[in-house]
Amino acid sequence: MNTRAIILAAGKGTRMKSETPKVLHKVCGKPMLGHVVDNLKASGVEDIYAVLGHKADMVQAHFGDAFKTTIQKEQLGTGHAVMQFESQLEGADGQTVVICGDTPLISDETIRGFIDHHNSSGAKATVLTATTDNPHGYGRIIRNESGTVERIVEEKDATDEERKVTEINTGTFVFDNKSLFNALKAVTNDNAQGEYYLPDVLKILRDENETVAAFTCEDFSETIGINDRVALAVAEETLRQTINLGHMKNGVTLIDPKNTYIDKDVTIGNDTIIQPNVTISGQTTIGSNVSISSSSEIVDSNIGNNVTIRQSVIHGSVVGDGSNIGPFSQLRPESNLGKNIKIGNFVEVKKSTLEDDVKVSHLSYIGDASIGENTNVGCGSITVNYDGKDKHLTKIGRDSFIGCNSNLVAPVTIGDNSFIAAGSTITEDVPDDSLAIGRARQTNKEDYYKN
Repeated sequence: MNTRAIILAAGKGTRMKSETPKVLHKVCGKPMLGHVVDNLKASGVEDIYAVLGHKADMVQAHFGDAFKTTIQKEQLGTGHAVMQFESQLEGADGQTVVICGDTPLISDETIRGFIDHHNSSGAKATVLTATTDNPHGYGRIIRNESGTVERIVEEKDATDEERKVTEINTGTFVFDNKSLFNALKAVTNDNAQGEYYLPDVLKILRDENETVAAFTCEDFSETIGINDRVALAVAEETLRQTINLGHMKNGVTLIDPKNTYIDKDVTIGNDTIIQPNVTISGQTTIGSNVSISSSSEIVDSNIGNNVTIRQSVIHGSVVGDGSNIGPFSQLRPESNLGKNIKIGNFVEVKKSTLEDDVKVSHLSYIGDASIGENTNVGCGSITVNYDGKDKHLTKIGRDSFIGCNSNLVAPVTIGDNSFIAAGSTITEDVPDDSLAIGRARQTNKEDYYKN
């Protein structure tokens, strides 16, 4: 059966107190709306629509063609939001999932089970419910004596007795599509908010003797909606625990899971050990048997197997197998390191390619450079890549030795098997198998301090 989804993402999110649209606020490195889209797709729903409103251009720019969109110019309620797709979907066969863009934790497993339950029950509408000891702010599920869902009442419209109900509406539904749009035409805004409520569709269908079902999410924490920064932090913590648990089950050792921060799209190989206060974010892949020590930060990078990273920052870079990074190193974007590389303390590498077995052990800057395999760069060496206007390339061959405190003024090429004397400033190319010395002649002034 054809299944589509409509995501409600038009709200401003006033309580976020932000210039950023609410659905673009990130949870574990990904906008909350991105989580909803990914979870829908993982559950098998490919045909996705989104109702946008506040700063729709920003949302569309971020997601591109990830879903079809329409604009809700006035926020007149959830029922009104769904009706924005009436002309496109009114006569379509199949079923439609309606889900809020600020519920990023509803898992693909829950969505899949929810849809399966709807299909097996023969219902025209199914609501995803959850139970909580503190239902304040949520619409309540009102069942009849037989336990069938009769209606949903919003808190502001509920009686004192109805407010005691602990089963709540999560804001997620599955409808027979044609029944949904037919019932929406009968929804009114005769309520405390003066809005067109989507849950009113359930009562309309019940009054027509149609079956309305419910599927209860076992974990209430999955269903939380994010309306302010407090809820955002709760969602972040909840999802982080799930992410970390998954990595540990897959053979990764997290010394202190509560203080390890790993984004949703990160992949990590088995037998990797991660110390506390490590942040791994973006599209990062980490191999097996990697050791990452406290206070390291890795973003959008590819780390090979058997790598050691100590108190270092790595952004947008590749680190080959068997390499040793840190302590206190920084790999800036477009650093491409081969196998068995040594990047030592207080070394910065930027937009450079280092082939296998290169060593840059301490206190050096390597920017806009390529270095051949088995070359050693001594302490305090600098590739002088910037002339005040443009960046230039430094090329260093294989099996070469760059002496301590050398300045290689780009553009410049150092050949294979060459030796740069310590303290040299090199401004001209150095041929293969050569020694280059570029420093001032020493002059001693004897008895200088006696005068």
